[in-house]
Amino acid sequence: MPKRSSKPDVNQIAASIIDQVTQAAEETPAKNPAAVALGRMGGLKGGRARAESLTPAKRAKIARKAAKARWGNSS
Repeated sequence: MPKRSSKPDVNQIAASIIDQVTQAAEETPAKNPAAVALGRMGGLKGGRARAESLTPAKRAKIARKAAKARWGNSS
């Protein structure tokens, strides 16, 4: 019987490299809780404030543009 080699196979080397790269990519830096809170505060206000400031004509124009973008120009 032939002796088995203790050297890693090319596929084993490639798999270990991929494992190392994906582990490094999965590590995400922790977010600053204060910055998250500030961003969320502004985000919660934005949509409602914009809706309250729009006139009915402007709101209808935006809705027509959105419908045209979604459904295409059927006319």
